[in-house]
Amino acid sequence: MRFFGRAMGGLFLAAVTLAILALAVGVVVGALRERMAGGPAARPAEERVVSANVIRVETGRIVPVTTAYGELRAVRTLELRAPVGGRVAELSPNFAEGAAVAEGEVLLRLDPAEAMAARDLAAAALAEAEAGGREAGRALTLAREDLAQAEAQLALRAQAVQRQRDIAARGAGSAAAVETAELAEAQAEQALLGSRSALAQAEAAVDQAAITLTRAQIGLGEAERVLGDTVIRAEFAGRLEGVSSVVTGGKVNANEVLGRVIDPAALEVRFRLSTAQYARLVDARGALVAAPVAVRLEVVGADLAAEGRLVRAGASGAEAGGGRVVFAMLDAAPGLRPGDFVTVEVAEPALEAVADLPATAVDAAGRVLAVTEEARLEEVAVEVLRRQGDRVIVAPGALVGREVVAERSPLLGAGIKVRPVRPGVETEAAAGVVLTEARRAALIAAVEGNDRMPEEARARLIEQLRQDVVPAEVVARIEARMGG
Repeated sequence: MRFFGRAMGGLFLAAVTLAILALAVGVVVGALRERMAGGPAARPAEERVVSANVIRVETGRIVPVTTAYGELRAVRTLELRAPVGGRVAELSPNFAEGAAVAEGEVLLRLDPAEAMAARDLAAAALAEAEAGGREAGRALTLAREDLAQAEAQLALRAQAVQRQRDIAARGAGSAAAVETAELAEAQAEQALLGSRSALAQAEAAVDQAAITLTRAQIGLGEAERVLGDTVIRAEFAGRLEGVSSVVTGGKVNANEVLGRVIDPAALEVRFRLSTAQYARLVDARGALVAAPVAVRLEVVGADLAAEGRLVRAGASGAEAGGGRVVFAMLDAAPGLRPGDFVTVEVAEPALEAVADLPATAVDAAGRVLAVTEEARLEEVAVEVLRRQGDRVIVAPGALVGREVVAERSPLLGAGIKVRPVRPGVETEAAAGVVLTEARRAALIAAVEGNDRMPEEARARLIEQLRQDVVPAEVVARIEARMGG
């Protein structure tokens, strides 16, 4: 019996020994597998939180601005032409390209000798016509007096005939006396007819003298105009452009272009707008509104600027390629010149209860990413009213007061949880964290114990952890991996 008890005890000890050996083998195999797998069992993945710049949607009154490009033009331009040909007798010192001239200044004077001679001849012809008119007037007066005398003679002859007829009727006269009286009456009527003809000729002579006088006056006026055309003046103050190479003593031909005077203070800008842009600048009657306009010429060192207002639009859309050509009159425009290619900014009628957002916040379909109360994103459609460079004017609707993502990116989408970064607010990640020595040592030990991290990344993290202020995002990432 004693042998049997000892045998059973030996078997029990052998079984325990085998179990312990099997457990040790299992632990070793598990450790080897864990070593081969590269670390401890992975913890459940935490949800990723993405930082996003957000802005609050606020409404207000915004004046949209339409940007276009146009060319400056001179409103007042005088083309200098020589009305008559001749020799240049006098030339202004300011008759040069780009020179400033005053109103009424004599720019060029031609030799007036021939024009003065023609004027004097026209004046003599006028004096002669006036003398002829006076002579015709006197002849007309005499013709009228002669006619009156002939009429009186005829009346006397008629009385004499009637008297002779009365005498013959009483039997005291003779038929020969009556005939003689009637013959005298006929001669008086003939004389009266001649006087009337002379009066008509005198009246015709007066009319002809008046016509001659008018022609002489026209000739004198033409001669004086030609004499005045020998002097070319500046009708307004401005600057000369396109001046021809004329010299004193040189010859110029009639109607020859000598240059132009441009008023640089009276400028307008001509630019093109699309039909949609033009439609926003007309009133209910279809008339163009006098919207403010700002003109800018970008130059090295400084920009030349001017302001003005819309004044008119082109009569046809064909010249604008289907759009509209619009003209704006400028106020004072120092430094600007006709022909400058400028940037034009037109202030449209103001929009009420609209929001101004960055262009990066709105996608091509007119949607934005709004932040919910759980700091998650959701897509919301908005009505895009204007796109102006890097800004967008929208009708926000129910988004008023909510926060939206200012810069969309492929990492952001509906349902993603974000860490809002608000403008003007310093975040914890940006401010950084001041570590205690114990916390710093734990973090450095965790980084050094991570065999999967490349040596360069480990060295960079350790260097950051040894700084006085460590970015909070780095600390949070390391502690999340530590499980704490």
